[in-house]
Order: sequence, then structure tokens, then C-alpha cells
Amino acid sequence: MPHSTSPTSHSLGEVAAANMTEVASRNGDGDITMGGTDGDDKKDVKLEDLFADVDSDEEFPSSRQDEIKPSSPIAAPLSPLGNGGGISSSDPQLLRMFYQRLFPFRYLFQWLNHSPTPTNDFAHREFALTINDASGNEIYLRYQSYPTADLIRKDIVARLPTRFEIGPVYTTNPRDRKSLRNQNSFKPLSKELCFDIDLTDYDDIRTCCDKANICLKCWQFMTMAVKTIDAALRDDFGFRHILWVYSGRRGAHAWVCDKKARVMDDQKRRAIAGYLEVIKGGAQSGKKVNLWRPLHPHLRYFQEVVKQSKTKEKLTKIPSHSRSLDILAPHFQTDVLSTQDPWSSSSRAEHLLSLLPDRTLNDSLRKKWDSSPGRASKAKWGDIDTVAKSGASKSLDAKALLEAKQDVVLEYTYPRLDIEVSKKLNHLLKSPFVVHPGTGRVCVPIDPGNLDGFDPTGVPTVQELREEIDNWKPDEDGEGGEGGGGKPPADWEKTSLKPYIEFFRSFVLALMRDERDPKIKRERDEDEGMEF
Repeated sequence: MPHSTSPTSHSLGEVAAANMTEVASRNGDGDITMGGTDGDDKKDVKLEDLFADVDSDEEFPSSRQDEIKPSSPIAAPLSPLGNGGGISSSDPQLLRMFYQRLFPFRYLFQWLNHSPTPTNDFAHREFALTINDASGNEIYLRYQSYPTADLIRKDIVARLPTRFEIGPVYTTNPRDRKSLRNQNSFKPLSKELCFDIDLTDYDDIRTCCDKANICLKCWQFMTMAVKTIDAALRDDFGFRHILWVYSGRRGAHAWVCDKKARVMDDQKRRAIAGYLEVIKGGAQSGKKVNLWRPLHPHLRYFQEVVKQSKTKEKLTKIPSHSRSLDILAPHFQTDVLSTQDPWSSSSRAEHLLSLLPDRTLNDSLRKKWDSSPGRASKAKWGDIDTVAKSGASKSLDAKALLEAKQDVVLEYTYPRLDIEVSKKLNHLLKSPFVVHPGTGRVCVPIDPGNLDGFDPTGVPTVQELREEIDNWKPDEDGEGGEGGGGKPPADWEKTSLKPYIEFFRSFVLALMRDERDPKIKRERDEDEGMEF
């Protein structure tokens, strides 16, 4: 139910004064009519100056003494899992340390602002904060907004949200929406195209873990997903700036930051989401892959390889070497068949048989497997072709069998998207670098060029980061800085968070360079009229 909240202090100036907000549902307010973008002029500032040594989040010390407490608690008490010396990851003092000393507010601002100087891309952006009151009740505050990096930092440090989410850029400041004469004029203009992938959607095919639990074995499903979606977004749509972020526990989020993606309306977002959606149906449904033939180039590389290997043609007619089945086939052999062994039990093997097109073939395979209990999934997969070639079924359609096997590979490897996240311009998504309240892990960026090197179980927790700061010692020469100038490093440079923030900083710099490049702007404006 909606609640009104008001601050108990006005020490944040215009931010606190404008803080008449709503506690709203995470599902948003439903469909909103799309609008265009307002072309804010960006001042000419050298991007190289943005990351000079004199710049540091330390220039934004928290001057706020009074804590803002919401007046209307809702929901149930939050019970995050504690770790790291028994201190909960939602402990206020721990969060204050993290937001004051480690969170990269400057780079977050530059990422969403697309410029070093403040514009409406940031000032009209919605943020939603999840905070706890004195009783531990969780409160969700929507339509927060901030003109500068300084002000968002001060407000976050004052409120200490357990997490905060990022929404779209609106036609006006979200805090001023109720003062508009025409309420219909408050519309979302732009937002990154986002994708959400969660390992709980793989519970019917992963055998090592389930629910919120993960390990390196089942994380390979996430590796497959990132490789496949990233390749499609780059090769098929020409997107360049795609930020992948670990969700903090069992998933990953993609933020497509190109302007031509940010300004797409719901219809275009649904079209791209539908293009990438292959797996449909829940854990209890039967066949989850139902595709038209011939397969789209996004999927069909495996089909072309099979066909050309039989005719001994050169592999010159293949649309792209990075199509989905080309990416996924090796993972199917190793990470699915060998590691997960998905059909080791009779009940799971029955699901495989239900995906094959010939009843006589299925009866022969079932008889063979029943006579060999514990037969490995890799062997069972090979049995399909062996029994088919033996002539066990006189009516077997070889083409239908090949297509069924392709569908099996896709069902057990293709990304399982939470498609609703991608369809709506006004959908909110958790910010990078927030702390997951259950695990304490930071939602760090994932380098798509080094996916095999990413270990979700090794991502630093907020408790570990505090220990790293406490235990940090300067170099023997007494110079903690990297430039030899003797400047002390920022706190995040003293921790294992350093490579993740450096990666994010590089991503932001490349994005802003493209935003300012006239040639790229012309190409981008031409692409904005793309048809679906």
C-alpha cells in the first residue's frame, strides 16, 4: 500500500526539501506512454581530466549529522544472512563505511549522466531506495532524484539503503511530478536496455545446486548465457557498450548503454527481447524449445556445420562464427553432459526421451538404459545416434531427430531470460556496486572478455573489504599511490574491489567518448530509426 514519507531534517538542501515521495510496489506503475528525448547540451570538457589523481570520492565527505527516518514502515522485518565475524551485511555502521569510503559514486554519476558535467540525463533519473526503519521494517522509496554526484552520495550515506535501484530518465525531475498541471506529461524518456538472468530458472536442469545456492559448476550456465546474449547484442544489433554485472548471489544483469538502446520504446524493447527468447515455460512444462525451421542465423551455426560436414563443403556460408549453437555446443558436452550429468536417474532420462520424435526409438533407448542402471548422461546422448543407426525404428525421420537434438542442446544451454525486465522502459534494476543483503557480496561488473576467470564465490563481501582496509599497509617506500607522487591511494584501491572499479571506470570513459564523438553520433542517429 502507498505511504507518504517525509524527512526529519532538511540539512540536504534541495534534495531533502523535495523529498515528498511514495513507497511503491517494485513492479512499477504499469505501462507508461513513451516519449522522445530532450537534447541537453553537453559542455566541452576533456574526458582525460575526469580521472586525474586529484579526483577522488573523498572530495564528497558526508556533512550530514541527522538521520532521515521514514514515517511509515511497511513489509516484514529484513533478516539478512550474517557473515564475516557475525556482522550482518546490512549493519548500519558497515554500510556507512562502504558508502563513504568504497562506493564509486563519481563513476556511477558519469555512467548515467553520459558527461562529466551535470545534465538532465542524471538529474531527471529515478532512483528507488530500500531502507530499514528503527524496527527493522523494510521501506521502499521511489522517485528519488539527484542533480549531482555530491548530492546522491550525501543522501545515500544519510539513509544507508540496503540496496538501491535505477529507473528511467523522465521528462521532468521525478520529485516534481505531483506539481505538474498535466500529470500525463510525466513520462519516461530513456533507460538502458536491461536483461536479467537468474540461476533459479535452471533448477530443472542443474543437479549440483538449487534455489539460492550456487557453485562454480552451475555458474557455467551463467557463463554460457553471457557469451550468447553478448554476442547477439553486438553482432546482430551493433551495440557496443554492454555492462554485465553480478547480482550478488545467483545471477547477472546486462545494461546496454548505447544511446540507440536507451531511447527505444516498449515496442522495440519487446521485439529485441522476443528475438533473444528461446526457452519458454516453467520447470513443470514439457518441451521448452519450439522453433521454426530453418533456424535463424542467431541460432543455426550448428545446423550449417552438420550439413556442410556431410557434403564436405568449405565453411564459407556460415552467417557468423559466434552464433549460439557454436558457442553452446562445447559447453553442452563438458558442463552439461559430463559435469551436471542431467539424465543419470530414470525420471530425468524420461524427460530426454519425451523430447525425441520417434516412439519406437524411445522404447529401444529405454530398454537399453534400464538394463544399465547408472549409465552416464554422455553415454546416453551417444546412444541416441547409435540406436538410430541400428535400424531399431523403420519409420524414423532423420531430419526430425536432428532437429530434436538441436532443441535439446538449446534447452540445456541457452540463456533463460527474465523477459519482463527487458520489455519495459520504466522497469527498475538494482544498481551496480550495491551490497547484496543476503550474501554481503558486492554487485561487481563482469568482464565479458574474461568470463572463465570470474568466480562468484570469490567476489569480495563488504565484511572482507572492511578487513582489507584495516589491514592495508603502504609500500615500503612510504608511497601508497601508483604514480610515484606520494599521493595516498583511495580506499577502494586498498581492497580487492580495485580491479572491478577500474574496469567500470574504463567502461564509463569509453561510453562518454562515444557520446561526444560527432561521427558516432551521426551513425547512432541514423540507427535510431531501425525497424523491427
